[in-house]
Amino acid sequence: MLREIAYTRIKDAIRDGDLAPGQPLSEARLSEAFQISRTPVREALQKLAREGLVQIRANRTVTVAALSLQEVLNILHLRSILEPEVARLVAESGPMPAVLQKLRDSVATMEDAALQGDRAAWSRADDALHETLSAACPNDLLGRMALEMRNRMQLLATDAQTTPARLNSCTEEHQAIVDAIARADAAGAHAAARNHIRVLRESFFQRLGHG
Repeated sequence: MLREIAYTRIKDAIRDGDLAPGQPLSEARLSEAFQISRTPVREALQKLAREGLVQIRANRTVTVAALSLQEVLNILHLRSILEPEVARLVAESGPMPAVLQKLRDSVATMEDAALQGDRAAWSRADDALHETLSAACPNDLLGRMALEMRNRMQLLATDAQTTPARLNSCTEEHQAIVDAIARADAAGAHAAARNHIRVLRESFFQRLGHG
């Protein structure tokens, strides 16, 4: 579907840093670049706006979302509530070989990308892992809400200030979540996910010079 093609390409450009926070997005230019009509591009931008990745203002100007410090804190707070619960419910769901394989594959890709210092590849694997968790969550609404909040911080996940050491430690944090899910350890999965958000918050403040 053309809308999904446009959506994926714009989202990838935001995630990979090719589109910067606050940068204006032109339907006409995107349509020309993608060689598709403006209607699918408009629909893709509307979907991205619902996910918090772009902002559509009253005058219909569209820009890549630029989060304030308070907005980041609010999102981190919500993530600390939602994501541990998603991990807990997925762990409680019992053996899911296909889901576990996808999670393990994502972590393996993250490990390789971290070793190579490939932030874009690491981020794509991180996306895949969280999308798998969201889809596997027995509470569909909770899974979608958690993924939306996570996506709103997309631009801050692996920016230019993210060190190789942080990529490695973040991969280990995700591995701990997956290991707990594999053991059907609901409490352990909840704790591992909560720890990941705690460390993420600390890392964010360190990058700002507040840690």
